[in-house]
Amino acid sequence: MYSQIYYLVRSKVDGQYVTARPNPDSVQSFLLLFPEHYEALSYLNKHAGDVADRFSVESIPGSQLKGILKRWGFTGIAMVQDSTGPRVEFMEVS
Repeated sequence: MYSQIYYLVRSKVDGQYVTARPNPDSVQSFLLLFPEHYEALSYLNKHAGDVADRFSVESIPGSQLKGILKRWGFTGIAMVQDSTGPRVEFMEVS
């Protein structure tokens, strides 16, 4: 995980990362990660096609992941396993 490259979706409007919340009543948010660039694009096209042009896909090495989580106050990561479903695996990071 440390040397792997991950892909994130970020708003071009305000710079916020796209997150997932497994419990809508909770304030916990998880950073949405994709294993491949095309998976992130597929997710945007399927679930936000009409506003997809307002987002960009960024790549980050696994070594920077913990810093982003801490800086933005995320609870953990939400790894997208299948972007068309989507099927997401949530992992808390301490």
